[in-house]
Amino acid sequence: MSETAIDLDRVEGVLFDCYDTLLDVSTDERSLESYRHLCIWAAYQGVRIDPEVLRDEYRQRIGEAMEAVGGEYPEVRVEDIFAGICRDYAVWPVDTADLSIHFARSFRAATARKVCAFPRTRRLLSAFDGYRLGIVSNGQRVFSEIELRMFGLYPFFDTVVFSSDIGCKKPDRRIFFAALGRLGITPQEALFIGDSRKNDLEPSRALGMQTLHIKEAWDLFVV
Repeated sequence: MSETAIDLDRVEGVLFDCYDTLLDVSTDERSLESYRHLCIWAAYQGVRIDPEVLRDEYRQRIGEAMEAVGGEYPEVRVEDIFAGICRDYAVWPVDTADLSIHFARSFRAATARKVCAFPRTRRLLSAFDGYRLGIVSNGQRVFSEIELRMFGLYPFFDTVVFSSDIGCKKPDRRIFFAALGRLGITPQEALFIGDSRKNDLEPSRALGMQTLHIKEAWDLFVV
């Protein structure tokens, strides 16, 4: 939770986390049933792979790609992972770049168990009308942007920075500075709202931002 009162007089922009703050999304990437459906879809696209193999390949390639990126909080683009799988398991010539995007989104759809916006999200964003707004999220643009657009939230924001854009995840300070730079504000001019102490509140506060836990923000700004 926040440790000090919020001084809105010095706030020029508000940064939000995405998941468990604006969107309520849960997934299950371990269920073999999800991969069975995905593999049937993939076969119609020209990629033939067994569900167990797809699950293992995905996990292994993610791990290897993260190691290659390096750093304490590395991030990769999942469409790049699926591009490699498409290349290696295609049974006829495919447009790997295009198919990998559809594969990533189909993967998200197959593994999603809940996708919705919190009931108070739109009212919270409306409460900051007139401020520069941004998102800093440990998310994959290939489907996370779609999820924001799904509920009409994307147009609220002046900038949206996903970890897949930057190659690192929160709490790495680089992702915060990327969003601040795009908004044209300093940390001292920003308010950060999120749900995670480790990934949202502590690192943004350490950079000089004011912070609120999402539940505090609801209490303060949503009637």
